[in-house]
Amino acid sequence: MDSEPQPAAPPPAASAAAPAPAPSTLHHLKEIASVIEAGSLSKEVRRISRAVRLTVALRRRLAARDVSSFLDFALPATSDAYARLTALLPKEDDTEMDVDAAASAAQISIKHGLPEIEIYCYLLVLIFLIDQKKYDEAKACATASIARLKNMNRRTVDVLASRLYFYYSYVYELTNSLAEIRGNLLALHRMATLHRDELGQETLLNLLLRNYLHYNLYDQAEKLRSKAPRFEAHSNQQFCRYLFYLGKIRTIQLEYTDAKESLLQAARKAPTTARGFRIQCNKWAIIVRLLLGEIPERTVFMQKGMKKALTPYFELTNAVRVGDLELFRAVADKFASTFSADRTRNLIVRLRHNVIRTGLRNISISYSRISLADIAKKLRLHSENPVADAESIVAKAIRDGAIDATIDHTNGWMVSKETGDVYSTNEPQIAFNSRIAFCLNMHNEAVKAMRFPPNSHKEKESAEKRRERLQQEEELAKHMAEEDDDDF
Repeated sequence: MDSEPQPAAPPPAASAAAPAPAPSTLHHLKEIASVIEAGSLSKEVRRISRAVRLTVALRRRLAARDVSSFLDFALPATSDAYARLTALLPKEDDTEMDVDAAASAAQISIKHGLPEIEIYCYLLVLIFLIDQKKYDEAKACATASIARLKNMNRRTVDVLASRLYFYYSYVYELTNSLAEIRGNLLALHRMATLHRDELGQETLLNLLLRNYLHYNLYDQAEKLRSKAPRFEAHSNQQFCRYLFYLGKIRTIQLEYTDAKESLLQAARKAPTTARGFRIQCNKWAIIVRLLLGEIPERTVFMQKGMKKALTPYFELTNAVRVGDLELFRAVADKFASTFSADRTRNLIVRLRHNVIRTGLRNISISYSRISLADIAKKLRLHSENPVADAESIVAKAIRDGAIDATIDHTNGWMVSKETGDVYSTNEPQIAFNSRIAFCLNMHNEAVKAMRFPPNSHKEKESAEKRRERLQQEEELAKHMAEEDDDDF
């Protein structure tokens, strides 16, 4: 046997073409900072919006060492913001620091001192602290960021400021102390109005409405809403929230028709990923439709991902549809905790009258003549004088037009009149008119929501601009679902 050492085998060709390591989270943050810098220098708000979308995609990957390293990169070490933010971050062992291979290959530099970069650092730290459930530090960060924003009036900061307003209110809501910031929110709304910051105005208006509704201050919420300046919506998420809050206010004020329209529109406009928001919209819309005397279709309760959450309201709807007062009481008691958590308990109490009216309508259709005592028995009226109660209920239903009947007081009967042909009336025409108006309104809103680049009909798009636009559209489509889920 030859004992002479053999030369080492050459490495396989595949190893030469090994894929490059994926860019680290820190490198992505540096790229976002460069996007913000470009948007600040060119005064393009869409670049700032793109940076916020990219941050949402990185949110689940953020670690304390990444945020700390980014602060070292983005802020001057002598600045107040750097000292304040680094003090709020949890300390980690330096040995765990990852080597940023991608950044070493292509260094990224930005200009220090840009207000947009500073505000973005506040936003990044605030999001990280909320995700880590460090609410005391998050409140301190949010308060400091709001104080810094009060000294700025730049349109390129507006997008970042609106996100800071949202998380500022959110962290106080998580600690059940929303009442503490109501005055600050009102002052910020006034400041945004004076600065003509429309995105900030609609964000702060929604936060104020949520603040008032959290403490059941519906009158104050309506006064603010009615006097707040109106303009075209800039954010679909904020417009959906506004419609939802408006629907809740209208419901409490007994304006059920307007409330139904607002709630259904909010549920339709909300993205499919915002499941929790759409469930809340549907819960309130179901109650409002029941209060209007309508019975929601079964498909409403069978929507994907909502069946379990809407089960209590399905059973409630079934009790109202049948007109069984005993079943209605049983369902209300069975799901009392769910209705209280949804803040719909008081509305369900209002439904008792609708249950009685539905049962009475079914009786009037089934019987041409029936005694008031039998009506009280079928409606299960448990009172000292059920016959007198049944008589007053029948009289009110006749006066309101719910049933077409007369009362024979001498014999104690309710005599129903024959049901006429509905197609001989104007009801079908009214129904068709309402459907046509709904379709036309939806078409008009769709046309208004379409967006086109400025001067697109005058300037021809270059190849570079086209590549950049396609890249932005691809990123927008990729991160839209995560952004919508985060917003709601």
